[in-house]
Amino acid sequence: MPAEATANIPAPVLEIEGLTKFFGGLRAVGDFSMTVRQGDLAGLIGPNGAGKTTVFNMISGLYVPSSGDIRLQGISTVGMESFEVTRLGIGRTFQNIRLFPNLTVLDNVRIAYHPHAGYGFFDAIVRNRRFDAGEQDMTERAQDFLAIFNLERIQNELACNLPYGQQRRVEIARALASDPRLLLLDEPAAGMNPSEIVNLMELIHFIRDRFKLTILLIEHQMRVVMGICEHITVMDFGEVIARGNPKEIQANPKVVEAYLGKGAVSAT
Repeated sequence: MPAEATANIPAPVLEIEGLTKFFGGLRAVGDFSMTVRQGDLAGLIGPNGAGKTTVFNMISGLYVPSSGDIRLQGISTVGMESFEVTRLGIGRTFQNIRLFPNLTVLDNVRIAYHPHAGYGFFDAIVRNRRFDAGEQDMTERAQDFLAIFNLERIQNELACNLPYGQQRRVEIARALASDPRLLLLDEPAAGMNPSEIVNLMELIHFIRDRFKLTILLIEHQMRVVMGICEHITVMDFGEVIARGNPKEIQANPKVVEAYLGKGAVSAT
């Protein structure tokens, strides 16, 4: 490849090589590899039980791989605790929303700033000026962030009182408040109605462009995946069976078979 062509290829943000995970004698993921480049909006799809969330759990430090490597901008994250992975620059949402239901919207987002609070344990105990200044700074930063997402008017509402679509927006806002380089979205459209799905697709595009982020998502809603993802990796039984753009994935016989069975392939 000519040097001028390679110069235009964005640098890798996430590199995964030979990732494998066993639970006892069960292999959940086998020899999984993937590269996600700066600015990508990529999708990871497959039937239920394909191993997608297990991959996300290894990327975010919740599971330790049985073998293989995960690198964020060249730094291996294997063996790191989940909070260390977050500090390194990976933000994540979950399939089941994990907000603090009895905290306000503002406090749910403020939590993401605590690793950068600017005060220590002693300051928090004695509630000195350094503590007060740090708390005020976190509140102002969280409020600015909520304004970007048009959530400032509900900042004092308890998270448990919000409709599902707004809870998902708050969870995404909290993940972004941790200042990630890579954002993992685990089934963000789960439980949403058609109107909320349209708004979510617009939000994901806005997030990528506004924050110059790299995004990798798991999603079962094909409308979302085919509508916003530029690169798609397909898994089945813990292994990669296809890679490509949306048109290539839709036309791939292995993908059709994985979702619909062999009869569907012969009928096409």
